[in-house]
Amino acid sequence: MLRAVSPVDPIRLPPIQLEDLLLGAGIVLGGYLVSRLLRLVLHRVLRARGRGPSYASVFSTIGGWLFLAVAVAVGLTVAFPSVRFSSILGGLGIVSVAVGIAAQSVLGNLFAGVLTVYREPFRAGDQVAIGDVSGTVIDVNLRETVVRTFDGKRVLIPNSVAHSGVITVQTGYERTRSTVVVGVSYETDLERAREVALAAVRGVPTVHDEPPPRALVQEAGPSTVNIAVMFWSGSTQMETNEAVDAVISSLVTAYRDAGVEMPAEIRQIELGPGSVRALERLTGERGSAEGDPGRSGG
Repeated sequence: MLRAVSPVDPIRLPPIQLEDLLLGAGIVLGGYLVSRLLRLVLHRVLRARGRGPSYASVFSTIGGWLFLAVAVAVGLTVAFPSVRFSSILGGLGIVSVAVGIAAQSVLGNLFAGVLTVYREPFRAGDQVAIGDVSGTVIDVNLRETVVRTFDGKRVLIPNSVAHSGVITVQTGYERTRSTVVVGVSYETDLERAREVALAAVRGVPTVHDEPPPRALVQEAGPSTVNIAVMFWSGSTQMETNEAVDAVISSLVTAYRDAGVEMPAEIRQIELGPGSVRALERLTGERGSAEGDPGRSGG
């Protein structure tokens, strides 16, 4: 007995209403506009509370993204009320796990950037040393920390490197201490040498009075007694360099005027047996040349 085979029924899509589509699109568009406004408001509020520019920029952006994501989800639910988004989100979860495994370094920089911006160990404008890179922080974003080195180079440091490494914030405090070592002869009155050094340092405009400068005997060298002159100045690189330059000039002038001798450092060199034989051979050749007039005249 033969049966007639009915054609395959076409896939039936859930009914879509034009009004729902327009309403969903309006919600998404309104959410986008509100998210932009929210970012602006959050940025100003965070700055008004004393947060750094990078902190305000990053977290205001994250707040805007979260609000926009909620608006998009609501808009899609309104536009397609019969679609089960729970199953879609489950599939997206599997995809996100695969993407996360493939982009571990990117996500590592992203999370390290969020933690760095939240903790604010430094801000834009601070002078820092991160590993072998020293300079002024220009920007801290979710991907990298931008540093302008003291010789004018632009260096991008991944946030994962900056977060896990040792960071020295040179401008973390208003003052920083520098040390200049000066050597005087063994015949010098050390107490007088310290007094002359302190008087010279106190007269330098770039040196702070508090904490006061100090002069301590540091080392008894082969030809000099070394005195460490410690002083405080501004914390920026240029302020430190200018203070060291002025202190050295003032110390040299003060010691010269006070008659304090600063002898040159003597270094002792111990020669090995091979070097001694080479010198003896060279000395013998020179002696032979000087004793032979014809050879020296030739």
